[in-house]
Amino acid sequence: MKNKFLEIRAKIRNIKDFPIDGVDFKDITPVLEDSRLFKFLIDELVSRFKNKKITKVVGIESRGFLLASVVAYALGAGMVIVRKRGKLPYKTLIREHDLEYGSGSLEINIDAIKKGERVIIIDDLLATGGTAGAAVALVETLKGEVMGLGFLLELKKFKGRKKLKKYDIESLIRL
Repeated sequence: MKNKFLEIRAKIRNIKDFPIDGVDFKDITPVLEDSRLFKFLIDELVSRFKNKKITKVVGIESRGFLLASVVAYALGAGMVIVRKRGKLPYKTLIREHDLEYGSGSLEINIDAIKKGERVIIIDDLLATGGTAGAAVALVETLKGEVMGLGFLLELKKFKGRKKLKKYDIESLIRL
């Protein structure tokens, strides 16, 4: 199993100065393109949350959608999308947040999470914790119970885990 984590780590491409100068983008597409590694990473995420009786899986735009939808399917849970502002056509709840290179805002449909639902939040990357923290705030405003957060990759230097310390965080790869 350790070898698969090393394989995943080796397949993540580093794209310098994207989306802006000074930012190194972590491209996970080579991992997703490898059917064996993609299956492994989904199985790993599912195994870490399978005993938590999850009713909804939140995926954060856009690469988080790719992971969260399969995790939701495997857990027998509903899939909820959290998108950048202005992308959802229904009534939404909006939350502003900081990024490692600026700021942004996320939104969720106001009826996506019901009171007391057991929710996990899935995204490809944890950096500063701003985006994940905004998703947590949206879920909790709708009275959902955040049971944990799952990421393919965590960039430790940004200390996002510290901002989210009261939650169970599962990162498959930590750089």
